[in-house]
Amino acid sequence: MNKMDQESDRSGLAGIFFMAATLALVSFSCTGPIIGTLLVQAATTGALLGPAVGMFGFSLALALPFTLFAMFPSLLNALPRSGGWLNSVKVCLGFIELALALKFLSNVDLAYHWHWFDREVFLVLWIIIFLLMGLYLLGKLRFGHDSDLPFISVPRLFLAVIILSFSLYLVPGLWGAPLKSVSAFLPPIATQDFDLSAGTANNVSAGPSGLPRKYAELFDKPKGFEPYFDYNEALAYARKINKPVLIDFTGHACVNCRKMEANVWPDKQVSQSINQDYVLVQLYVDDKTDLAPADQRITAEGRSIRTIGNKWSYLQASKFVSNSQPFYVLLDPNTEESLVPPQGANYNAAEFLSYLKSGVKAFHR
Repeated sequence: MNKMDQESDRSGLAGIFFMAATLALVSFSCTGPIIGTLLVQAATTGALLGPAVGMFGFSLALALPFTLFAMFPSLLNALPRSGGWLNSVKVCLGFIELALALKFLSNVDLAYHWHWFDREVFLVLWIIIFLLMGLYLLGKLRFGHDSDLPFISVPRLFLAVIILSFSLYLVPGLWGAPLKSVSAFLPPIATQDFDLSAGTANNVSAGPSGLPRKYAELFDKPKGFEPYFDYNEALAYARKINKPVLIDFTGHACVNCRKMEANVWPDKQVSQSINQDYVLVQLYVDDKTDLAPADQRITAEGRSIRTIGNKWSYLQASKFVSNSQPFYVLLDPNTEESLVPPQGANYNAAEFLSYLKSGVKAFHR
């Protein structure tokens, strides 16, 4: 990066090229997840318009500030000067970075089943982080590079009120409150040990043979549901009771999956339809638990299937030509064909219910 930055001092197009190359290297950790998602979408689904629009929008956002300052250099003089305010911004962003780092660490914790960051532990850490951030904004907490704060500005006071209010909003979650506005970022409520809300039982349920369901000891069930976690086991039970299968391709790191489970599935009619009309199976595509040696294999395409996540990710990509989560498939267990076209997240409970009803109608047609 230093070498590229030195070369960016050249005049003409060469300097512009190396400036852009430096930006690409510096921002790679931020651009990788977005660009990677778009490229995977293009490769696995064959979609062209969506990835093209995404790439164009992303490149436009990166290039626009440089283009504007190059065309209108006088705008640089209008930028605010650095000072104590900028250090305060950096400190606040540092608190937010800590909170987000915990979120991503929680995803890894779930994928490897370490159980370090269950929901209540995660909430305690977030409450403390945002409480400290609010105290910092009020001038009650200072760091080495902070300037003197003779008074608190009105915008800073309002921001402190918002942050402290958010911290207090999280407190009821320690006793099982759903916290729907941030539920997508929290570990599943089933990981919480102390839950005062109704229907907290999360015992390992039995499969069609009366034995514990396969992989049930590894995964936490969404509250109010009794899913299977193995594709073939769910199919066998669905054939036995003559019901369609609702496949939920999900993931520990899937924010939209948690949002669907916390905001849409608890709807009375939606939960009733899932529990009464379908055999629900949740397939985690990012789980890192090793498969039994007999189940590990190399696919015809040369892909290594060594973990539970590998197994279900390959099933989704090879059978349903998709690599996004959540991905809902309403399946006929007898033909193993989709009853209606699969779909992703839909936060409108009425529309998702209509989707479920359409699968039931197609199954009994």
